[in-house]
Amino acid sequence: MIGLLGAVAEAWGEVRVHKSRVVLSLIGVFFAVLAMTTVTALGQMTAQAAQEQNERYGGRPATLAVQPYDSRTGMPFPDDRWKAAIDDVVERFEISHYAVIQYDMGLYRMPGGTQQIQTTRVSPSYAELHRIQPVQGRWFRDADRQNLSPSLVVNEDFLTQLGVADISGRPTVVIGGATPALATIVGVIDEDLGGQPSAYRIDTSAGPWDAGEQTPSQFSSGPPSLELWVPDADADAVVAAVSAHMSALFDGAEVGVFRQDAGDQEKFQNTLRWVVRGAGLLVLFLGALGVLNVGLVTVRQRIREIGVRRSFGATSGRVFAAIMLESVVATFLAGLVAVVCSVALVRALPLDQILNGGQPLQDVPAFPVAAAIEGLLAATAVGALAGLLPAIIAVRAKVIDAIRF
Repeated sequence: MIGLLGAVAEAWGEVRVHKSRVVLSLIGVFFAVLAMTTVTALGQMTAQAAQEQNERYGGRPATLAVQPYDSRTGMPFPDDRWKAAIDDVVERFEISHYAVIQYDMGLYRMPGGTQQIQTTRVSPSYAELHRIQPVQGRWFRDADRQNLSPSLVVNEDFLTQLGVADISGRPTVVIGGATPALATIVGVIDEDLGGQPSAYRIDTSAGPWDAGEQTPSQFSSGPPSLELWVPDADADAVVAAVSAHMSALFDGAEVGVFRQDAGDQEKFQNTLRWVVRGAGLLVLFLGALGVLNVGLVTVRQRIREIGVRRSFGATSGRVFAAIMLESVVATFLAGLVAVVCSVALVRALPLDQILNGGQPLQDVPAFPVAAAIEGLLAATAVGALAGLLPAIIAVRAKVIDAIRF
């Protein structure tokens, strides 16, 4: 260990002595590592953003949709039978993550008059399945089912039409139907529907407005549909099992069960990473040529010094390590500076706005640590490869010839 530390200290001393020449040779390595680290980080974050956007629409891998209609007649099943079937499926197959969804149109008494607005009735777990993060307020909780004032989560266009800037004052809106009620907006989400307002309500409530609420202009997709979040590897087996079970529950009718998520994007992400790494390695190779060229010139100029060291007992291994480590230390420092600059650059970019529609990425840190580690390892490897040939030349030099040089 002492010998290694001594060799590193000696290499650092040589780098300081020849700092002008070393800095010039490391410009290519610096920019190569900067480019590779930055592009690798951006590539990972872009792939993760694409994955999260797909999951906001289709659900996480693997999300199965169970549609409540008889494929033979095209008609929905009665609400009571369908709700009982949902409870049975969740219990029988031990589904820990699931959500009930129903799409319809609701009447909302806005400042400009009563409007029909797209409304989605969902379970609180819907947000976890679809990566929904409110930009204001919160999402639904189980306790919201007992609220006497229905809770609403709306998009920003709904809030604009309501004439409210934010929900700090807990704004309310009258929802229509046979039994009007004053609903409270508890959260706002970033959902762009081309300027159209939308609202989410919890699947069931304790108030009387949920009982037989019908309006002449209201349409509904039928009984609530079901989404099941199951392990990706078990998706096909669960589809077959749920289909068979539903068919038995509904007297041989075929219930629509299919996978609706976009699937795991790991293959796409890996391909993107390898493409980025290939481009970065090509640039690094060009930078390594500059380091190698300077290393060869330096060894030729220091051949007498090497001969003197050998004559005083320096072993071939010590000479080899000293020359090699000079290159490694120099490129490592260049890589470290490049990684720091890359982190500062990526952190300064508004990536949430560029990649993820203004929503923060949930599963990726501010800067992927793997990208920084890859940059440092690449810089160190380049230094080792670039210092290999000069170190071999230094070791093979004969002592008497080196002293006479």
